[in-house]
Amino acid sequence: MEKPVALGVDIGGSHITAALIDLETRSLIKNSIRRSAVNSQESKETILSAWVEIINDAFDGLPNDARFVGIAMPGPFDYEDGISLIKDQDKFKSLYQINVKQELANRLVISTDNIHFINDAAGFLQGEVFAGAAKGNANVLGLTLGTGLGSSICINHKATDADLWNSEFLDGIAEDYLATRWFVKRYNQLSGINLDGVKELVTAAKTDHLATQVFMEFGYNLAQFLIPIINKHKIDTVIVGGNIAQAFSEFSPELIATLKGNGVYATIKISELKEHAALIGAASCCDERFNSISS
Repeated sequence: MEKPVALGVDIGGSHITAALIDLETRSLIKNSIRRSAVNSQESKETILSAWVEIINDAFDGLPNDARFVGIAMPGPFDYEDGISLIKDQDKFKSLYQINVKQELANRLVISTDNIHFINDAAGFLQGEVFAGAAKGNANVLGLTLGTGLGSSICINHKATDADLWNSEFLDGIAEDYLATRWFVKRYNQLSGINLDGVKELVTAAKTDHLATQVFMEFGYNLAQFLIPIINKHKIDTVIVGGNIAQAFSEFSPELIATLKGNGVYATIKISELKEHAALIGAASCCDERFNSISS
C-alpha cells in the first residue's frame, strides 16, 4: 500500500481549501494546497460542484479506492451522518437537510465510509492535538480569537465544538469581550481614537500606555473567562489561534499572571499549525490508529 494520505478540507462561508496530509508524518504534503472562492448563497448544485472540483483537483490523480476525505465544516451539522442543519445563518441555506456526505460520495465516486466530517472549530484543535502545539496532551481547550470567538475542547484526544462564544460573561457574553470589536471599543473609550483592529493596537503599544492598558485588561478578562473552564474540565493546555493570537506577547503576561494568581497552571500556547490546523485536523479523522486512541 502507498503511504497513507488523506485529504483535509476546510469549508467556510466564502471559500473551500483542500490539501493532502501525510498521516505517517502528520504533515501537509508540499504544494498540494488548493483553494477557491465559493459563494455560500448559491444553489445546492453550484456549491457542491465547486467543492467537488477542488477536491478532485487536490487528489491529483490518486486512485478512487485510495481517496479518503476529512472535512471541517461549520455547524449546525450532523457530523456523523453528514447532513447540513444550517438554516438561520447567512450561508448554505440551499444545503439545509441535504445529506452532503451522500451527495459528495456520489459525485466523487467513493464510498460514504471514506468521508468524515468534523466541526470547524474542533478541526482546528484536532489538528493541534494530532500534529501541533498540543501533541500528546489529553485535555486541551482551543480558542480562535478574531472577529468572533471560536472554541473547542479536546478530552482524551477527541475534539468537539465547545460553543462558548455566547456564554454569560461580565456584563454580556464572552464574545463581547474576547473578539476584535472589544479592543476597538475599549481603546476608543480610553483615547477617543478609532482604530481598525488589533494589528494597529500592537504598533501603538510600543509608545502608547493606553494601548498597553487595553492589552492588559484583555489578558485579565481572558484569564477570568478561562479559570472556571480549566478547573471544570481539568484542562492541561490552552491553544490560542486566530488573528488576535498574533498579539500574544502583548496580553500573555497579564493572562498568565492572573491564572497563576488563582492557582491555575495550565500551559498557554499559540497555534503552531495556523491556517493549516483545520486541514490537518480534518484529515486526522481518517486515521484509524489515531482515532482508536480517542474512542
